[in-house]
Amino acid sequence: MTYGGDYGGEPRPAPRGPRQHQRAQMLPIPGREQPPARREAYQPPREEQHMPPQQTLRAPVPPRGPEAPPRPPMRERPPRRPRRWSFGKVLLSLLMVFVVFLAGVWVYLEFSITRIDALADYEGRPAAAEGTNWLVVGSDSRAGLDPEDEARLSTGDTAGQRTDTIMVAHIPDNDTPPTLLSLPRDSQVKIPGHGTNKINAAFSFGGPQLLAKTVEGATGLRIDHYAEIGFGGFANIVDAIGGVEMCLETEMNDSMTGAKLAAGCQELDGAQALSFVRMRYSSATPRSDLDRVANQRKFIGAMVSEMASPTTLLNPFYLFPLLSEAPEALTMDEGDHLHNLVGLAIAMRGISSGGVVTTTVPVTSASAENWDKKKSEQLFDALKNDTAIPDSVIVN
Repeated sequence: MTYGGDYGGEPRPAPRGPRQHQRAQMLPIPGREQPPARREAYQPPREEQHMPPQQTLRAPVPPRGPEAPPRPPMRERPPRRPRRWSFGKVLLSLLMVFVVFLAGVWVYLEFSITRIDALADYEGRPAAAEGTNWLVVGSDSRAGLDPEDEARLSTGDTAGQRTDTIMVAHIPDNDTPPTLLSLPRDSQVKIPGHGTNKINAAFSFGGPQLLAKTVEGATGLRIDHYAEIGFGGFANIVDAIGGVEMCLETEMNDSMTGAKLAAGCQELDGAQALSFVRMRYSSATPRSDLDRVANQRKFIGAMVSEMASPTTLLNPFYLFPLLSEAPEALTMDEGDHLHNLVGLAIAMRGISSGGVVTTTVPVTSASAENWDKKKSEQLFDALKNDTAIPDSVIVN
């Protein structure tokens, strides 16, 4: 009989085996990572322990095709040769350098040349006609010359400022030849506000503005551009280009200045050139001022040709001194630019070859004080209308 306790009842079950204790697990702390739970080693079921191992099935390997030929071994690249400059590239580079040089020279001259207000407008000024007119002035200014320079150039020490040379350069708009016209310095003309006087006195009375106004009133030609050069600047430019070759028919001795020039072809330096263009008291200049202005036109033609020649432009020993002296020697109107001056130089290049008409205003006597009214009107009308100048009014 099974013992059921003090009170009897159902029989108690048989006692179980020893009790399995559970491991205590800690709750995760916020902010900390939970360490991975430790897993019990997997024990396969008893049935699986006695099963034979299964074989792993593999996909069938497709049959290989013909083997590819082995790759040739990599060859090392030869060292890169330095690039050789072809003739075309060298030529292009030199051309670019030359263009940059010309641009720099152009800008330098454009902003370095002295400019003044020489061509003021006024009531009754002649209207613009055909072609373009330049007033070219060679002043006897001694500004910047010390006593030694005055003695070397035989300029004297006369005070004030006058014009030794007055010319009108006419550049036509058609195929008519350009004209270089000399106005004798002793010509008697009307000077606004000063009555009748020698034309070069206008420069002393009122400078370039009054001279331009006087020339416009006397000729009826409208002056479009103005260029002026003094004694010192003229001589320096001649020296800068290495002199100018002139052929003199006879010996020239100036009784006023004492300057002497030998006969024959020779290179005139700055001082000799200045003596040549100013000389009128000599047996070689029997017409006085008429011979002097003719010599001035000859020399200007030779000098312009020398300046524009390859011998000067391609020789740095001539080119750079010329570029250095030109801005200080030349004075232009404030409305003029370098391209205007280049146009004048190109037009005047034909003086030596006869491509430019050179003449003096027709006068009534060798003193060149009074103009021939009829012939001078024919001359000025031809310039206004860009027509050929009659041979009967050309004076050389």
